[in-house]
Amino acid sequence: MPILNKDMQVCMSLAARPSNIGTRFHNFLYDELGLNFIYKAFATTDLEGAVRGIRALGIRGCSVSMPFKEAIIPLVDVMEPSALAIESVNTVVNDDGVLTASNTDYEAVAALLAEHEVDPAQRVLLRGSGGMAKAVVAAFRGAGFDDLTIVARNEEAGSSLAEKYDYAWVATDPEPGFDVIVNVTPLGMRGESESVTAFGDDHIAAASTVFDVVAFPSETPLIVAGRASGAKVITGAEVIALQAARQFERYTGVTLTADQVARASEFSRAE
Repeated sequence: MPILNKDMQVCMSLAARPSNIGTRFHNFLYDELGLNFIYKAFATTDLEGAVRGIRALGIRGCSVSMPFKEAIIPLVDVMEPSALAIESVNTVVNDDGVLTASNTDYEAVAALLAEHEVDPAQRVLLRGSGGMAKAVVAAFRGAGFDDLTIVARNEEAGSSLAEKYDYAWVATDPEPGFDVIVNVTPLGMRGESESVTAFGDDHIAAASTVFDVVAFPSETPLIVAGRASGAKVITGAEVIALQAARQFERYTGVTLTADQVARASEFSRAE
């Protein structure tokens, strides 16, 4: 990494519980490619103040995580279609004070469904109704999945999300029998919920594909159980690497190779 200087471009992330994954991913590639950039993660309870700081200090780019993906919308200037369609933001680019928002989570999930050849004819059960869930549900709809059920305790959020994409909503787990199960909640995330498996054994046993967006750890209890049952698994590590690569390209203008993404992802997860 070059010595800090006045011309260095600064990128950042905002989250309630930031990790070092994005910081390590971006800085690894800045160093390898010799780019005059630096990336830093921040936690804040003052989102408006943080966004004012992005404008005032000329912060080049910002990754947005829970719980700010929706709250940041009125604070930006331009919404790209990926963010506007699902009303959820995970990336902000600052061009001379003009803040443009997009959603690379959506792009990453869509790419992974295609890469793993998940059959759109299969039945999907998805847990969650927050900002990330919006991106994931939209990606499934965009990929041609017609049979998807959202399970969420929050009736307003769950039913609204389901209705928007012509899917079903339930408050509690339905009977097993879904081909694809997807966790888009913090269950299994490092911390107080890290030992919780997002779905029961019967649902896991019935599924041919197990998808967990939790990135840290990538081997969540759900992914471990999915592997043990012989299911195809899609991990949060894959999601976060692809979405970070799309962010990197927006911030720097540099298109990454698959090898660069893989090595940066491996480095970002090393402890």
